[in-house]
Amino acid sequence: MDVHGRDLRYFVAVAEELHFTRAAERLYISQPALSKQIRMLERQLGAELFERDKQGVALTPVGVALLPHARRVLAAWDEARAAAEQAKSEQRATLLVGMSTSLVRSGMLPAIRSRFTAMQPGATVALREVGWEDPTAGLAGKATDVAFVWLPLPDPGRYRWTVIAQEPRLVAMSAEGALARRLEGLGGPEVPVDFAELLDEPFLALPRSAGPLRDYWLATDARDGKPPVIGAEISSVGETYEALMDSRGIVLLASGNAPLVALEGVTTRPVRGLSPSQLALAWRAGDHRPLVRDYARACRQTRRQEPHQ
Repeated sequence: MDVHGRDLRYFVAVAEELHFTRAAERLYISQPALSKQIRMLERQLGAELFERDKQGVALTPVGVALLPHARRVLAAWDEARAAAEQAKSEQRATLLVGMSTSLVRSGMLPAIRSRFTAMQPGATVALREVGWEDPTAGLAGKATDVAFVWLPLPDPGRYRWTVIAQEPRLVAMSAEGALARRLEGLGGPEVPVDFAELLDEPFLALPRSAGPLRDYWLATDARDGKPPVIGAEISSVGETYEALMDSRGIVLLASGNAPLVALEGVTTRPVRGLSPSQLALAWRAGDHRPLVRDYARACRQTRRQEPHQ
């Protein structure tokens, strides 16, 4: 036997008013309809809930026993409905998206936003730029919900991700520096240079807090145990450009990020002997919110059309 919450609500209203007409007015239904529903509930329970006579309406012993339980059920349902409304509200809330550098890749970000908006028309996306000292772009400290990050991530078990771009690594350097002049003999800037030729050069490094990402952009795995020479530490695109212009070192970067630093006075070249870099959309493991799920889906859909693949 299943009793509808509506029937319990009708019963509680009559029990509290002890008057069918007043209870019907409170419930915004007609008095005959309310009486019919109460009789149906009594038939389901196999017992009368109210004594009706010329003196008025009173609860029967069964009605007295049922009333506190009915109130608890209705209170629990009201809490459940409020929780559902809260969840719906969260789905319409703002999604905080972290990034350490601007995504300048062929309109990738607008394409992701367009697909995400089609899935979640009530949601708002807010971008948060996070310094390079945090390789998770805000995920670790819960300052962001999802983040565009470069792999590898520290503590990878804490996160899930989907790769959205795979790009070769370039080397950027001062166009007037000794290395650039030496490499001119190879040909134009599109001609690759072997990474082995760069081992003795001072490198620009991410802050130590970047962990494995610092090692990745120093290409420590391709040095055969030879430690890198650090010319300077950098924590932003602006610092990188200034350090390159001052010839404090060279730097590895993803090809999609080249437009950010390859400005006047800086040149880049492809590098042979290095694995391609991977840009990913990451989120915290266990975060299954619809906003997070759909943003990741939008990224995967955009990835398939991204010309850098």
